[in-house]
Amino acid sequence: MNRDQPIILVVDDETHILHVVSLKLLNAGYKIITAEDGEEGLQAALRHRPQLVITDFQMPYRSGLELCQELKRREETRDIPCLLLTARGFSLSPRLLAETNIAAVISKPFSLREIISRVEGLVGPAPKQEASDAA
Repeated sequence: MNRDQPIILVVDDETHILHVVSLKLLNAGYKIITAEDGEEGLQAALRHRPQLVITDFQMPYRSGLELCQELKRREETRDIPCLLLTARGFSLSPRLLAETNIAAVISKPFSLREIISRVEGLVGPAPKQEASDAA
């Protein structure tokens, strides 16, 4: 594995969305860590220090918004950008956005191409795999 490979934490309580987003990012060359609720997501972020968090808004134990607010409050995670996945038509006030590191709010259903584009814009493209890594 390439040590320069960006780590992305994907947090969603819907297993199929977690799987599809993770697989697409993995295939694009990113290292993926997953969590199934906001509390598990917070613990994973503290443990792995990802370069980006992609989180659903509505989740048990801690919402995606609450997760992003807590990440910004903590010194060790305050600079990690977040992408928030939400139901269509949902919006956040500028005041709430200021309490987070949410770089973009993406409505469901979303395009996987849009997710990859946003990820590349925030952490850069994943490094190309070398031939010896593919074996």
